[in-house]
Amino acid sequence: MSAYRIHRVLPVAAAVLLAGCFADNPPAPPSPPLPSPQAMVNAIRAAGEREQSVIDVSPLRDPGVASLQDAAQADASSGNFRQAAGKLDQALKLSPESPDLLQDRAELAVRLQDLPDAEKLAQKSWSLGPKLGPLCARNWQTVVEVRLHARDNAGAALARQQVQACHKPGINRF
Repeated sequence: MSAYRIHRVLPVAAAVLLAGCFADNPPAPPSPPLPSPQAMVNAIRAAGEREQSVIDVSPLRDPGVASLQDAAQADASSGNFRQAAGKLDQALKLSPESPDLLQDRAELAVRLQDLPDAEKLAQKSWSLGPKLGPLCARNWQTVVEVRLHARDNAGAALARQQVQACHKPGINRF
């Protein structure tokens, strides 16, 4: 066989071999789109609202902290998430171990797409909080959402189990 024929046959043979390789391995389906920060926060809050545990701890609010928290809520409702985060950061300086403030700040971190900070804040809130009830469910749902966003399905499944562990059923009184 002449060199001219080899140069003509070789690319065709390579194409046929490559086509055979790709025929057995279809491309992976595209990953579903990632949820928006708003959808993630909605899921976090829904977890807290669904939690109808017999235990629901609501701490007493310091008036200075409460005013900052209310102002942050107003800013967040207006879409001023950075300003809201700044107000919650001020509130956390006054009350650094407040589980509800930490969780509110975690949800703002989700809105600001600072997901590593959101998970860290939610876990700190859980470690300082009651470990049962709506706040607990919001803490762990934050972790679920962050892990899903990172496409860590195993981590999200473990966090979902923790959401379920936040529930303490009441005693049936018939």
